Amino acid sequence: MENFWKRVDEELEYKGRTRISLAEECGFSVSYISKGIVRGSNPTLDLAIKIANALNVSLEYLATGSNDSLNKNKSEESEQLRLYRKHSEIIKKCEQLSPEKEKLLATIADNFEK
Repeated sequence: MENFWKRVDEELEYKGRTRISLAEECGFSVSYISKGIVRGSNPTLDLAIKIANALNVSLEYLATGSNDSLNKNKSEESEQLRLYRKHSEIIKKCEQLSPEKEKLLATIADNFEK
């Protein structure tokens, strides 16, 4: 399970979470992660399962780095998440528009494409 903690950190970053939130959810101290990284050790199987469930990824992915279905969708989801974060303020404002103003805004946006 080489690089288990590296993949955990990548998933935390991807999901906008912290080590602290993961530790609290799984019932261990945040220093457990740091110690695992420094020692090059992996969690027990039951804790690894809790971590995988908390991150909504497979144990196979955290343990080996391979999971074909995850890898296929991850780049698309990553791009969608990046766009959402970039435009989240605009999206929030659009959600507050009346249907008429929303339609008008869509028309204006369509005209920018032309």
